[in-house]
Amino acid sequence: MREYISRLKAVDYPALLMTLTLGAAGGMAALWIGLPLALLLGSLVVTAVVAAAGWRPLGRRVMLPMTLRSAFVPVIGVSIGGAFTPEVVAEAAVWWPSLLALLIFLPVTHATAYFIYTRGGLPRLESFFGAVPGGLIETVQMGEEAGGDVRLMTVLQFLRLILTIVSVPLIFGFLTGVSVGSASGAELPAAAVVLTAYEVAVLLAAGVLGVWVGKMLRLPAAIMTGPVLFSAVAHAAGLVHGVPPAWLVGATQVVVGCGLGARFAGIERAMLIRAARLSVVNAVVALTIAFGFAWALGPQVGQPITAAFLAFAPGGLAEMSLIALSLQMSVVYVTVHHVVRIVLSVLMAKGARRWFV
Repeated sequence: MREYISRLKAVDYPALLMTLTLGAAGGMAALWIGLPLALLLGSLVVTAVVAAAGWRPLGRRVMLPMTLRSAFVPVIGVSIGGAFTPEVVAEAAVWWPSLLALLIFLPVTHATAYFIYTRGGLPRLESFFGAVPGGLIETVQMGEEAGGDVRLMTVLQFLRLILTIVSVPLIFGFLTGVSVGSASGAELPAAAVVLTAYEVAVLLAAGVLGVWVGKMLRLPAAIMTGPVLFSAVAHAAGLVHGVPPAWLVGATQVVVGCGLGARFAGIERAMLIRAARLSVVNAVVALTIAFGFAWALGPQVGQPITAAFLAFAPGGLAEMSLIALSLQMSVVYVTVHHVVRIVLSVLMAKGARRWFV
């Protein structure tokens, strides 16, 4: 408790307010322009540009504590739990071909990224851990323990996330003509249910207990997967029928976007440019591979190719789930695949690192 209070005291609240204001302004501008997943992408782009350029609006640096992001991410997990209907759970039995396909997809994308980074002149060790297609925190920690450059590995991992997060909504918008992820669109049918005070309490309990139990059990991405599990049980048991309102999901997009953008603060420009150039190549190749797997497997598991593509795209669990929520597209299918992707990515990296360390 004392540690938590000391963290709260250490926060630069004027800088935090300035960051959130910039992010919200970027999100609203993106909404006005009509960009897909506008609140997330708009806040991300604006704060990333300000952070990377070293600008200090009103004399304050861009920043967002991880504790604040961690407080909002469970909102996504609780929302996804509302999609766990008996009908959806019954469908899960036919998903095994695409889940097994991750055992091929992940080594292929990892090896491809490693080849791109090393041929581009990056060190082998940093390239190996920076190329892992999932588990950012875990893989960077493994790389640090092996003596790698934390800054370079972090940049490569964040660029993987951000380029995927930016590209996927644009691809969907171009192919389908459907705007992805406005505050009004990022909701499940259950969002139309008016929540009672009792249901609000149940959803809050699902979020809080989900995070606590998820961390205690060391679940992958616990602040997301724990609330998904508890919310799913609550909805399946009929304890609650609604999900968090659209305005709260929209606020979550802004906070998550600001958190990603703020990570670009203090990064050396030369390193960022070099890593970005190689990461763009990697993102194009990885998304192409993902589409190939989706095209082959979607019909086999009874899912649209677009949903299978979203399930294989190597972005962040929270962000990919937000896109699925926005499109109301196979939310459970997408989320389950990304949880498995993160677990397998970390396990495979642990198993293969002895050849690189």
